[in-house]
Amino acid sequence: MRTAYLMLFHKDPQLLRRAIKTLSSADCGFFVHIDEKSDFQKFSSITEDHVFFSEKRIPVWWGEFSQIEATMLLLGEALVSSANYDYFVFLQGSTYPLRTGVYIQRFLERNRGLEFMNAVKMPAPGYSLSKINTLRYPSDKPLHHFAQRVLGKLGLAHRDYRKYLPGIEAYAGHACWALTRDACTYIRRFTTANTHFVEYFRNTFAPDESFFHTIIGNSPFRANLRKNLVYADWSASKGDHPAVLNDEHLRFFEAHEKVWVEDEWGAGEMLFARKLSDDRLDLVERIEEMIKGREDHEVTSLANAS
Repeated sequence: MRTAYLMLFHKDPQLLRRAIKTLSSADCGFFVHIDEKSDFQKFSSITEDHVFFSEKRIPVWWGEFSQIEATMLLLGEALVSSANYDYFVFLQGSTYPLRTGVYIQRFLERNRGLEFMNAVKMPAPGYSLSKINTLRYPSDKPLHHFAQRVLGKLGLAHRDYRKYLPGIEAYAGHACWALTRDACTYIRRFTTANTHFVEYFRNTFAPDESFFHTIIGNSPFRANLRKNLVYADWSASKGDHPAVLNDEHLRFFEAHEKVWVEDEWGAGEMLFARKLSDDRLDLVERIEEMIKGREDHEVTSLANAS
């Protein structure tokens, strides 16, 4: 099982370094985009052969299409790699693994052919159609951005996506996902053949929560969708950001052999968690100790069984 990790970072170089170390195996690669607004020098000491920093860097803004552009840039680089990856795992910068890369690859091997993405047909709780029906210009077009705010105040920034994307049902969900090579190839071909789809989402709010989801939701791959693999605590959130992980979350992780979650997205094992940062590397160290303890336990169990 060959796995490509697609990672968007703008800070936390130590978190990235440690995530790469934990996830590394003989059959994986890391494709990393560092926000153009960030100081790349802070990441320059990460020089492993299987880590590929995107030479093309763009400024990435929260809630805007630049997040999609950066992700598509990494996806394109990973798809043409001679490694011929089987799964592509997209992770936002504040995400850290809860198991080793070898464990995750074994998990994907057992579930080969499934697509791990939280996706629901819009409208749904937390995902109103206004997110894709409201005109939103990106920050790199300040005059358009100002005009959009004026139109919004006048109630004129509304549009109906069905008029522009006939025959398409809108889907939305959490940004992180793990998709098969076939699904990712489909995404690339779809966006190349449907430039009007791309242009429509270019002027929507938080397209990282709907762009890929709408493509997969309107494809044959929808039948293979399963709950995504990233733990995030939205219980105290107003919808914009999940909670920053703390000691209480770590106690929950440590108390269970497998971090298993059942919620509105279904039931499944969580292999990653967000949000973490360089500000709380003590929590990262606890996760690493937890991972090591579980790996040691598995080795002991296999030895006793033999």
